[in-house]
Amino acid sequence: MRLQSVRGAVQIKDNTKSDIEGGTQSMMQTLLNENSIEERHIVSAQFSITQDLTKLNPATAFRQLGYSKTPLFCCQEPQIEASMPRVVRVLLTVYTDEGVLLRPCYLNGAEKLRPDLG
Repeated sequence: MRLQSVRGAVQIKDNTKSDIEGGTQSMMQTLLNENSIEERHIVSAQFSITQDLTKLNPATAFRQLGYSKTPLFCCQEPQIEASMPRVVRVLLTVYTDEGVLLRPCYLNGAEKLRPDLG
């Protein structure tokens, strides 16, 4: 087994509980499904949010999917001029088999954060 990390991000439509919940859950389900990651593989998930998202902690949204044993943490992104607004990011640390290449997941406009991956 090998310890790896994989990134994900999603731009949220509006600062509402339902939009943050839906966007976070969509990002995490895509990230987990595309990389065949099960909860038993996850070491931890570190979320960050931009300062304009205040209605729900994305870790709470992920926990609502049933990930009760996974250590989760959330922090706020630094405020940088001209940064993309309303973004939830995640750094997911997992155990994988040797040779597995994890694919990052950027959704709903967050693809612009990493044009090199497109």
